Amino acid sequence: MKLVSWNVNGLRACINKGFNDFFTAAAADIVCLQETKMQQGQAEVNFPGYEQFWHSAEKKGYSGTAVFTKHQPLSVACGMGIAEHDQEGRIITLEFDDFQLVNVYTPNSQRGLTRLEYRMQWEDAFRGHVGRLAANKPVIICGDLNVAHQEIDIKNPASNKNNAGFTQQERDKMTELLESGLTDSFRHLYPERRDAYSWWSYMSNARERNIGWRIDYFLVSSRLDQEIREAAILPEVMGSDHCPVVLEIF
Repeated sequence: MKLVSWNVNGLRACINKGFNDFFTAAAADIVCLQETKMQQGQAEVNFPGYEQFWHSAEKKGYSGTAVFTKHQPLSVACGMGIAEHDQEGRIITLEFDDFQLVNVYTPNSQRGLTRLEYRMQWEDAFRGHVGRLAANKPVIICGDLNVAHQEIDIKNPASNKNNAGFTQQERDKMTELLESGLTDSFRHLYPERRDAYSWWSYMSNARERNIGWRIDYFLVSSRLDQEIREAAILPEVMGSDHCPVVLEIF
């Protein structure tokens, strides 16, 4: 099974930059999107053979997630059942026969860390949500988790230590999430690989110079470790400030 995750940073804009061609060429079983910045129906997004599920933010043009799947889920749920965390369209959970898939767009702590306190509350709530799911069957989590976990996951760790996405608090929460019984699929296969990033600033030609961050992930329940066939990052795919990441499993 091939799964793709991509923060498209506005799906309508990404469609104008080749999204449909990428989607078709990828030929994935499931495609998960973050930061769609739209409501379903605001653009023509139809792919034969795929069911689609959306969780859009109440605020128009902001955040949002979507899933396109060739496999009919047993159930679909939006959010984590906590009102204060479910207004921004950040989570869709699809249950399948053998696993539960969580597509997530984690809140950014923002410049000046103005949202760091909220981010910490979100992290604890999300970890609890995942734990409840994992008690039922294995979990696959994908999406923009808005954190570079280790120094190897960011080009310039020293100069970013107090910046959103690389604070010690955020990194510690990622560690807690992994220690709850999850595996970072990319690092599982490629523990020493450097210069592997999924997001680059639009400033200072960062992408061309590969001054990036790895903040987009596929995490899997550790009992699925032996089922991981491939975990890839596709920096050559343009259309967003993020690039797609891929998991091949089972």
